[in-house]
Amino acid sequence: MTRLGALLAVLIPVFLATSGMAHEIRPAYLDMRETAPHEFAVVWKVPAQGDMRLGLYASLPKPCIEKAEPVRLIVDGAYLERRTVACAGGLRGSEIGINGLKSTMTEALVRIEYANGDTEVVRLMPDAPSFVAAGAQTSLEVAQTYFLLGVDHILSGLDHLLFVLALILLIRDRWMLVKTITAFTIAHSITLAGASLGYFSLPQKPVEATIALSIAFVANELIKTKPGERRLSESYPWVVAFAFGLLHGFGFAGALKEIGLPQSDVPLNLLTFNLGVEAGQLIFVAMALVLVRAANALIAMPPAPTRRIGAYMIGTAAMLWLIPRIASLAA
Repeated sequence: MTRLGALLAVLIPVFLATSGMAHEIRPAYLDMRETAPHEFAVVWKVPAQGDMRLGLYASLPKPCIEKAEPVRLIVDGAYLERRTVACAGGLRGSEIGINGLKSTMTEALVRIEYANGDTEVVRLMPDAPSFVAAGAQTSLEVAQTYFLLGVDHILSGLDHLLFVLALILLIRDRWMLVKTITAFTIAHSITLAGASLGYFSLPQKPVEATIALSIAFVANELIKTKPGERRLSESYPWVVAFAFGLLHGFGFAGALKEIGLPQSDVPLNLLTFNLGVEAGQLIFVAMALVLVRAANALIAMPPAPTRRIGAYMIGTAAMLWLIPRIASLAA
């Protein structure tokens, strides 16, 4: 079996089986900022679809008492709740949790900014839905949290991974593949940084629809490939990867905005989130190569049709993402 056939046989069914899930598992976000001694402005953000929100609820320490009626609204695909609470004795040593998190596949990011400038960022998971506030964290601890968020985002962002997989299938020369993945990395790092720093932006819904189109484009290039004929995408794949990488960077920036990146934290946490994305991308490429070796030893498949089969499967997955994303533009 060819390298291409082995890769398709093992990886493509995974993407097709989960094609409707790209970017659907979004984190909840709890932001608490101390505006006066032991008094906090609270923002609670939960993923929503239309008027339906995810059943997650922030659980604050018992001494925290609301000072006014919360403001609730749904905006940009999220349920948003703003309130002010007074927490007698402060938050240090108190437990903060997310009710309902255990029964979901998502996670929550909690960020606390104290009046003295200290910051605490904690990532809560279904198997660990609460924590005890420490009162402060080192910059390294905060950066580690954003790094892991970056790794998880790329590994759960199936559309980004399918684009990388399409590049692997398109490019036969390994050195050219290295250059192409590098170009993709540089490009989405540029737009991720620029968008996160506020230099430029694009609406998230059209970006996600166009990302699906970028996958369909590479699938189309795979279909049109003929023996002895080199298309532009095969001769200069790094150009294609760079162009679409700029677009994918806006997608990463949108995800980072969803999970919370306050401007005061931008330089270090933006860098570590991006490093996490690149680490996750390298993990995926390494896993793909390992699976190729394993599949080569187990599966026999004629080499000729594998490229075309892969192109149609990739194109199908891209369209399964594209249609609902276009529909959401009119919603």
